[in-house]
Amino acid sequence: MFHRKPIEERIAERVAKRPPLTEGKHFEHRPALIVFCVVVTIALVKVIGAFFLMKSGLR
Repeated sequence: MFHRKPIEERIAERVAKRPPLTEGKHFEHRPALIVFCVVVTIALVKVIGAFFLMKSGLR
């Protein structure tokens, strides 16, 4: 359809063009790192907020 290569072949070509990762310099999957940091930050804000509410006497 439309004379295009299948998505698998296009992805494989893009991956083959990328330079190899250097150890310690790059995170293998950057969006996963960002999602992890956001989840940890949200959890910390919730815990700190809960302690603040308990300290102030609100329920």
